[in-house]
Amino acid sequence: MAAPVDDMFSRCVDPAKASNCVEARFIDKVKGKGLFAKRPFKKGDTIFIEQPLVSSQFLWNALYKYRACEYCLRALETAEENARRLSGRAALNLPHPELCKVRPDRHQACPHCQVMYCSAECRQAAWEQHHRLLCIGSSHHDPDHPLNKLQDAWRENVLKYSVVIFQGQLSLLRNLFTTALYEDRLSQWFTPEGFRSLFSLVGTNGQGIGTSSLSQWVHACDALELPSQQREQLDALIDQLYKDIDKETGDFLNCEGSGLFLLQSSCNHSCAPNAEASFPDNNFLLHLSALSDISPGEEICISYLDGCQRERSRHSRHKILRENYLFVCSCQKCMSQMDDADMTSEEEEEEEEAEGETEGDDMEDEMTDV
Repeated sequence: MAAPVDDMFSRCVDPAKASNCVEARFIDKVKGKGLFAKRPFKKGDTIFIEQPLVSSQFLWNALYKYRACEYCLRALETAEENARRLSGRAALNLPHPELCKVRPDRHQACPHCQVMYCSAECRQAAWEQHHRLLCIGSSHHDPDHPLNKLQDAWRENVLKYSVVIFQGQLSLLRNLFTTALYEDRLSQWFTPEGFRSLFSLVGTNGQGIGTSSLSQWVHACDALELPSQQREQLDALIDQLYKDIDKETGDFLNCEGSGLFLLQSSCNHSCAPNAEASFPDNNFLLHLSALSDISPGEEICISYLDGCQRERSRHSRHKILRENYLFVCSCQKCMSQMDDADMTSEEEEEEEEAEGETEGDDMEDEMTDV
C-alpha cells in the first residue's frame, strides 16, 4: 500500500525543506509513481536526507564479526579495530585516531538479550519501535526458540536464493514467521498472499545500507591539509592497508543491512542515473545526492545496478533487472541501445559458468518469483 503524499516526507531530517525540493507523482500504470525535482540541483547537491521507516542489519554481519548498532546500523568497531580485523594485522596502529567518530564509551547493551547499540538513545528508540517484541532475553542461544528458528531458516533460504526462492521454502518461512510473530491485528500479512506481498515489498524496495568506521576515517584523512611529505606517507599507508585487506578479507568491507525509505523508494531506476544514495554519517541516514545537474520538473532516478553492472551490455543489464527487480528497463540509455545485438557481457558469462558449477539438485522444487 502506498503511503499518503503528506506522509512521504515524514522520515526526512527536514520534512519542510524536502517537500519544497521534490514531489512524488504518478507517471503511468507501468512505472507507477516517480520522484521529480521542484527546483534546480547542481551536481553534488544533497537533495534530501532520510531516516528509514524500518531497517535491519544482515545476519551475516555477526557471522563475519562485523559489529553494528542494532538500531541505526552504525559500526561499533573503531577505525583501528576495523582495520586490524580486516587486514589481519593485530598490531596495526592508525595515525590520526581523533578522526574516528566511534565512541565505545557510549555503547549500551540491551539488559535482557545483550544486543548492542551505539547509544542510550538508539537503545530506547529500538525498544519503543520493535525490540520489546523481538527481544528474546536469555533464550539468545536456544536453537528451539521460535525467533532463532526463523533466523536460521531465513539465513539458509533467503540469503542463498535472494529474490527467486522456492515455493516450499517460502511456505516454511511463513509458518515460522507466524509461530514467532503472529498478532490478530496483522493477520492479513500471515496469509500466503499477504506474506508473499510482504516478502516482495522488502525484496524489491529495500535499499542496501553500508556503514564503515574505517571508510569514514579514510574520508576524514583525505580532507586533512598536510605538508606534501606527510600526505604522501599517509596515502601510502592507506593504499597498503587496502591491499592487505583485499588479500585477507576481499570485498566485504562494510557492516551491511537494508532499509525501507518512504521518499527514496519513489525513485525509479535508470541505467544512467542522475542521483545516488549514500550513507556518509556511518549510520542508516540516507543522503540522496545529485550526480549531475537536475532541472525543475526532471525525474530524479537512481540505479538499482552497481557501477560495474551499469557498464555491461543492455542485454546483461536487462537480465539482472528482470531476475532481481522483475521489470524491463526502458530508460533513455536502454532505448538508445535498442538496436544493439543481444550480447552477454564477459562478466556475466563468467558468473553463469561459476553458478553452473555450484548448482545442486535442489532446483527440482517449484520456483516462485516474489
